[in-house]
Amino acid sequence: MRLYVEPMDAVLVDVERDGRVRLENEDWAQPTLQERRAILYAASKEIEALTELMEILEDAKTSEGGAPPVR
Repeated sequence: MRLYVEPMDAVLVDVERDGRVRLENEDWAQPTLQERRAILYAASKEIEALTELMEILEDAKTSEGGAPPVR
């Protein structure tokens, strides 16, 4: 996983079930409330962007009559 968290100017690279996160070039740590909110905000924005991307590509596939060949 790689998620850029703009307010922290950091890249989230891993997360554990107990809530600890690992940022690029840092050790595992429990994020503060403010950091958790920034991570959740960045994740929700990324989900929105990826959903839009999927919709655009699905619409393009439908309007072309099928998917182009993979090369």
